[in-house]
Amino acid sequence: MCGDVEEDGPSEVEERLYLRFLGHARALLAQYARAPQQPGNDLHAYMDKLFTDALSRSARDADSAEEGHHYERLAAQPLVFARLAGFLAAHMSLQEDPLRKVIEAMMLGYQEAEGMEPDHGHDHDHDHDHHHGHDHGHDHHH
Repeated sequence: MCGDVEEDGPSEVEERLYLRFLGHARALLAQYARAPQQPGNDLHAYMDKLFTDALSRSARDADSAEEGHHYERLAAQPLVFARLAGFLAAHMSLQEDPLRKVIEAMMLGYQEAEGMEPDHGHDHDHDHDHHHGHDHGHDHHH
């Protein structure tokens, strides 16, 4: 019985973390869906679209995992995307400082996720998320 309780502990935490991710992902995807569409050849619009496509796939994959394996699937995804980022960055000019750019982008994503507070009202969330989305686009100009 004691073993069962210990087993339930982490899985309950993991389920909460997974549901938090799912809520954040859906809020962010909805925010991008509401944003005015940019011209197709705009680099920032392309980057946002690639990001939302990948996030949408991540959320869908985690959600479609077998019961009890949602978090496991979610936890594997950053490793896959980090590997892909490394593979792509290896083909950038060294003058672009690929490692620094990738790490800065990763930290931006981390800050965006930490800054989302689903416990507050919807209006506050929208304003807060929109602000992050705006900063995200602004950062690409540097």
